[in-house]
This record gives sequence, C-alpha cells and structure tokens, in this order.
Amino acid sequence: MKNLQRYIEHSALHPVVDEQAIRLLISQALKYQFRAVCIPPFWVKKVKRELAEEDIQVVTVVGFPFGYNMSQTKLAECNQALKDGADELDVVWSLSAFKSGMNWPKIELAQLANRIHDDEKLLKVIVETAYLNSEELEQACVICRDAGADYVKTSTGYAPKGAEVGTILEMRRLLPSQIGIKASGGIKTLEQALEMIDAGADRIGTSSGDQIMDDFLRNHC
Repeated sequence: MKNLQRYIEHSALHPVVDEQAIRLLISQALKYQFRAVCIPPFWVKKVKRELAEEDIQVVTVVGFPFGYNMSQTKLAECNQALKDGADELDVVWSLSAFKSGMNWPKIELAQLANRIHDDEKLLKVIVETAYLNSEELEQACVICRDAGADYVKTSTGYAPKGAEVGTILEMRRLLPSQIGIKASGGIKTLEQALEMIDAGADRIGTSSGDQIMDDFLRNHC
C-alpha cells in the first residue's frame, strides 16, 4: 500500500503528556508526514504553530475520555480548540445518555457539528464500540449520520477493547460512503493497521505510528 502514512493519526493521549512527548510527536510527524496528530487540547496552540506550514492536520479531543460532560461544556471545549487552531475534533459522545434511551446524543452532536462546520473543520464522533452490541452499533451509526458527523471513531483507548476488524466491516456497511471511519484503540502493529484499512477504515488512530511506519518501510521499500 502506497502512502500508508496518510492514513495515520499519530496520537499522544496518555495520562501524562509533557512537552518532551509533544516535541517527539512533532518530530515524528515531520519525519513521516502523517495525515494528522491527535493531542490533548492544552497543546493544540503549540502544535498548530509548529506544523502550520505542513500538510498535517491537528486533531484534539472533546469530552475526553468518557463523554460525561454537559453539552455546554463540550461546546466551550470546541470553541477553544477551534480558536487555538484545531483542524479536526474528536468528540466523545454521551454514551450515558444513549444507554438511557435518550435522544440527547443526536441533539448534542448536531449542535457541535453545526459549530465545527461553521469553521469548515471536521467532526469525528467517538462512540466507544466496545460497549455497543450490534443493534446499538447500528443506532449509533444512524445518529452520527443524521447529526452531521464527518467520521465515526471506534474508541478512546480507555475501554476494555479497541478497534476490531469485524466492527470496522460492520460500520462500513452501515455508514454512507461520505462518512469516514477512524479505527483506534489497541492498534500497535503494521499488520493490524493494514487489516483495519482493508476492512474499510479511512484513518488509523495510534500511538505507535512511528513503529508502524518503520515496519512498513522495512518491508515495502
């Protein structure tokens, strides 16, 4: 596969992300020319400044990692992230409200989609597939589609399991072609990344982007 790096969102979302980790992330992004870097909101302004001349998207998270926040709080997070220069926002939806049978997730996501799209940026919705059965996964995909999501993302990395090939295949079947899929959570190897892409993933969220690319270049160049 050519241009594997353009599928990868190299992430630093572990509990302790210090300046040294951010510097390393930036240097790796520049080396491999990843599609994007995914970072905590606190670092968006710095990373955007460092990557301003590059074709590398700056992604951050909203409502991370559990999505418990009130919608007003998520909107405030979106506003700040956009102000700081984020190109894409990965929003953890309200799994709590969804599991309670409320219509709130769709209302909330539609509000956030309108705000993010006003700035011509992208919304990815993290639905945390590990906690969804097949019927719930279908409902989640419909909600994200109707609310205006640009991507549906599998996982935060904090659930018992992350992306799985079968889930990606099912999401690709359920979602219209114009909505992308971001596979994330537990993707550590080149083999896993390629399997996810073959199943229909448009983005690979991983903290192992450098290792995956090193393996790819050894085997394909």
